[in-house]
Amino acid sequence: MLLFSCKFRKIRVTSVSYLFLWLIVAASLLGFLPISAQAQQSEGYAGSVRTNHEGISQIPVSYSRDFLLLQLGHDVWSGLPTGISTRGWNRDFNIALLYDFPFQQSHFSFALGLGVSTSNVFFKNYTLNIADSVSSQLNFTSDSKYSKYKIATTYLEIPLEFRFRQVAQNANKGFKVALGAKLGLNTDAHAKGKRVVAGFPEVEKFKTRRFFNPYRVAATARIGWGNFNLYGSYSLTPLFRQNTGLDVHTYSIGICLSGL
Repeated sequence: MLLFSCKFRKIRVTSVSYLFLWLIVAASLLGFLPISAQAQQSEGYAGSVRTNHEGISQIPVSYSRDFLLLQLGHDVWSGLPTGISTRGWNRDFNIALLYDFPFQQSHFSFALGLGVSTSNVFFKNYTLNIADSVSSQLNFTSDSKYSKYKIATTYLEIPLEFRFRQVAQNANKGFKVALGAKLGLNTDAHAKGKRVVAGFPEVEKFKTRRFFNPYRVAATARIGWGNFNLYGSYSLTPLFRQNTGLDVHTYSIGICLSGL
């Protein structure tokens, strides 16, 4: 458990600004992918070779297989005690790289990879005692001293998906849907509160994973057209360890940009 306190006068760039910046850059890059794919005349699968009118092979043709996934959404905690609720936009951000394994030349494939998932869930007038080094029970306490208070988590994940694509040879085009799961390892958990003391902004950060379940298994789904998708996930395992007094499961919904 660590306690950090800092004072500052200058306005800092928030994490959500970085997320939007990432999405803008990703959207710009992915926007070129359909153009690139349309410029290719071959209708073969990934790894096929384009030939000229004399049958001489030229540049190998490769198509998008949704190698990269960028997701930004809203997190929800289910199972909170009566009277406790989250506030505002609870940010869920995921990035993953997956290798696609087509089932021969069908519209179906299997994908496996590695990713990182972050979550920021905000509460109003309540704090969670994750900084308590004595108690084994988690409790929400009424506390209005913080203007902003959040619980943040980070997971290193192994995502897997079973995919269907209308345009089998190019994931940048047509309708597609994917069902899968994510196996996650908790690498960070902390509470962060912002308040004003003597006219100066102050940030308090309590870092500990003692109460959090070290592993997470979540069911996932995506549906969309081309590079743009809607996604959802539901955690099959509880957020906190057993016997902590809270049985919370998380789920999230949002938008996904895919490509490469």
